[in-house]
This record gives sequence, C-alpha cells and structure tokens, in this order.
Amino acid sequence: MDIQGKTALISGGASGLGRATAEALVAAGARVMLADINREAGEAAAAALGDAAAFRHTDVTSEDSVGETVAAAVERFGALHVCVNCAGGGPAGKILGRDGPLALESYAFVINLNLIGTFNVARLAAEAMARNAPEGDAGERGVIINTASVAAFEGQVGQVAYASAKAGICGMTLPVARDLAPLGIRMMTIAPGLMDTPMLAGLPDKVRDPLIEMVQFPKRLGLPEEYARLACQIVENAYLNGSVIRLDGAIRMEPR
Repeated sequence: MDIQGKTALISGGASGLGRATAEALVAAGARVMLADINREAGEAAAAALGDAAAFRHTDVTSEDSVGETVAAAVERFGALHVCVNCAGGGPAGKILGRDGPLALESYAFVINLNLIGTFNVARLAAEAMARNAPEGDAGERGVIINTASVAAFEGQVGQVAYASAKAGICGMTLPVARDLAPLGIRMMTIAPGLMDTPMLAGLPDKVRDPLIEMVQFPKRLGLPEEYARLACQIVENAYLNGSVIRLDGAIRMEPR
C-alpha cells in the first residue's frame, strides 16, 4: 500500500513507539489520528506534527471511546487505511508472591489493556477499512499492525500477565489475517525487544545494563525509529501478512 495520502490510526500515539511511527508516516505523506489516554502528551504530539495529525483522547478498552475515535479519523481525513496498535503496559507481579497469589484484578487489568484493548481497536478499525475502495492489483483496503513483545516468547519472572497478553496478540495474528483476507485487509504483528521508550527510560543503570547484555547485536536498546521504519515497510509490502516479526537484536530473555 502506498503511504502517500493514506490515513492511519495509532493507539498509544502520544509517545514512544506510537509517536515515532506517527512521525514516520507523516513524513511519508500520510495523515494520522493519534489515540492516547494521555491528553496533554497527545495534544502536544499532534501540534508538533501539524495539519496532517489530530489527537483524540481514547481509552482502548472502551468500545464507545474507540468507536468515536475511528469515526473522528474518518470524518477528519475521509477514510482509514492503516491502524498501528502501540498502547499497552501494566504492572509486574509473580503468580505467587510474598503477599500471596497475584490479585486477579491486577492480571485482568493487564490483559484488558494490552490484549483486549488491541483487539478492540483492530476490530473497529477493520470495520472502517472494509468500506474503502480496493486499491491496486490485489484489491487492498487496509493494514493493521499490532505490537506484541519478546515477552510473548520468553516472559521473565514477574511477567505472567504481560507475557500472557502479548502472547495473545501474537496468537490472534494469523486467524485475524485469515478472517480479513477476503476483504483485502492485512494484519501483522511486531514483537519488539528492549526499546528505548519511556517505559525503560526510568530504569536505573543497574537494571538496564544487564538487560542490554542479553542483546546479541547491536548491543544497545532498540530505537523507536527502527520500529517506525518497520511499520512503514509492512504497510508498503503487500506480501507481508499473518506473521509476527521480532525486532530485538537477537535477544533471548533470561528468566530474570
């Protein structure tokens, strides 16, 4: 799909991977709707990107909130062609810790934010994409890119909730791609390793340095711009569909 002139919805678009992707898409000629729970950061990001961007305060776990954001993107820019899901996060915790079993509400919160939130945005974005006129020889109507994590494959101690959610995102990739294939809509997932985002920026060196040692090459944190470049390449390469791409410097996470 040619990025020029297309419209993208980016959840978690106010910072980190989402903002870097918004910047790359706008630079390639797209319009972007930033969807984020952080109103101040979202408004600032949209202002920095100029007329090609808009912001909408969005709770990805809410059907109404996401539905209104999708509708706003279509109303503002005319259609929706690309969706990049970057919203996520949540607290760590062992299934059984010093204070007893992990609270069920804590586990459910992480699953709801990361897995159900991703599915919620993807399904409503797909509905809007299905209304697009088919483009090119293949008749493509849209592209959905979800964000998992290497924790989906090598979850560390204390990551049971996060790893479960990210594994679910990987698991939905192929069946959703199959569901949407007759409509000309692709789905791909990126599974980043250790990325230089606000989530890791606050960690002390004594925590960050051992993590970086697990990276094979290049021995550093991944850059949000590298995620953004991959997202753009997925949009442009019509034969990428139904797969998970690790973006991780060949890291294989140790238990802790």
